[in-house]
Amino acid sequence: MENSPRLAASPRLSRGATPRPLDGAERVRVCVLVQVHNYNALRRHVGMQNVRRLMTALGERLATAIPRARVESLGRDVLEVEFVSDLPDALACGLAASRQSCGARIEIDGDEHELDLVLGGAVAPSQNDPTQLIEEAEAALCEARTGRVSFGVEPGVVGLADAMLADEVDGALDRDEMVLHYQPKVHVRRQAIDCVEALVRWQHPERGLVAPGDFLPAIERAQRMERLTLWTVTRAIADQRRLRALGHDLRIFINISGHLLADPAFAERVCACIVAAPDARIGFEVTETSVIRDPESAIAHLQQFDRIGVHVSIDDYGAGLSSLAYLKQLPARELKIDKLFITQLTSSNRDPLIVRSTIDLAHALDMEVVAEGVETHAALALLSVMGCDMVQGYLISRPIGLEALAAFLSEDRHRAATQDTRASFTRLAAAWKRA
Repeated sequence: MENSPRLAASPRLSRGATPRPLDGAERVRVCVLVQVHNYNALRRHVGMQNVRRLMTALGERLATAIPRARVESLGRDVLEVEFVSDLPDALACGLAASRQSCGARIEIDGDEHELDLVLGGAVAPSQNDPTQLIEEAEAALCEARTGRVSFGVEPGVVGLADAMLADEVDGALDRDEMVLHYQPKVHVRRQAIDCVEALVRWQHPERGLVAPGDFLPAIERAQRMERLTLWTVTRAIADQRRLRALGHDLRIFINISGHLLADPAFAERVCACIVAAPDARIGFEVTETSVIRDPESAIAHLQQFDRIGVHVSIDDYGAGLSSLAYLKQLPARELKIDKLFITQLTSSNRDPLIVRSTIDLAHALDMEVVAEGVETHAALALLSVMGCDMVQGYLISRPIGLEALAAFLSEDRHRAATQDTRASFTRLAAAWKRA
């Protein structure tokens, strides 16, 4: 069995939420580890005997909260909760119940003490090796010490928290709370902006602008990206028309999730959406890893997108499992070098060599190259010397709303951002040619 991926999250469960068992669902074994992170501080404050009483009381709370669970001590400051369930969200429910039962203050000799808890857990089919399950839970607990909640999930098991957040996003779409921000890509030689990347933001009425990292990973895990992606395509086409009316005809690139790329129903729907807008100029950004999941279906759908005029861009190249065997089969017109290599371009000995060879490879495959994560004039200068076609990053512009983008384009602000690069260009060009 492959190692389960460990995912960090903060399950947000409504009080009394009780998911229903799935008909014929496979039984799973859940292991949750609860660590009292401030154990040593409590021991110094209340003494060894009292802190042991505290751990016993926590064990009793956990046994009450999850009646069918086995609760044992796994070290002086860690309690193990293990149970079998046929619920589809067993891990999320176990984590939530553990946190809620242990999260309240605890009284010792008349004084209340607050507990600093770390929770980690894992889930796997009940017939699997229980030793590996506890090892996964321990690994998740180690990871959780920085984020306070972490859990390992067997492929195909979706957490209740992810499903609930996906429901929230569906509601946000109904209420028109989602917006698109755009980050320009500047053509290095022509100093022109021909395309932008669309990035989803959630304009929450109470929490303000919610960053994509706070909701997109959960929707990905729940595999419910289709509606949001189709909305993004539709909104991007509408925004594109508004920009064109202002004199800016840009191609808009949209990120496509890996599980959607192999989905025939999604491919059919998104193609129908684009074909219905003959004036649309759309690009799809896909990661090579998403292609590797189901190469036959993914490549077939990418070819289908290419036939209706959608430009395909390989995103995050170099960050995952880069394979020439798949790269040469993709109908891609653009390759984006992952920002991991760009942010250290002028301070690393190896990154410039990797970037230069990637640019040469992409050009040999008749693709343009985009460097994302460009934040300094020195990096832009070196990329110019290497023959990089386009750059994207905070040096040019952060992702901005539609009206701000229109003003940015009208005022040619990208030219001001690149003017200071000339001195760096001359110096780095000489150094690179000497190398």
